[in-house]
Amino acid sequence: MTDQSDPSAPRQKVVRVPGSRRARLTPVAGTDTDPESAASPAKPSAPAPRGPKGPKGPNDDRLMQDVPPHY
Repeated sequence: MTDQSDPSAPRQKVVRVPGSRRARLTPVAGTDTDPESAASPAKPSAPAPRGPKGPKGPNDDRLMQDVPPHY
């Protein structure tokens, strides 16, 4: 298996964060350092409606009350 990356390109480094269990990667030039801010809308939208879509079937009430066996 060959490495497709350019060996002269700058690489990310792993940085330890004091008091945290997780490490952090250094940003790479030309990337968005906070991708969640770009994906989130300016105004939060209403949550998606829960429940079945379409007509109600004969077993829907029973299926909605059933609890999986691992609970």
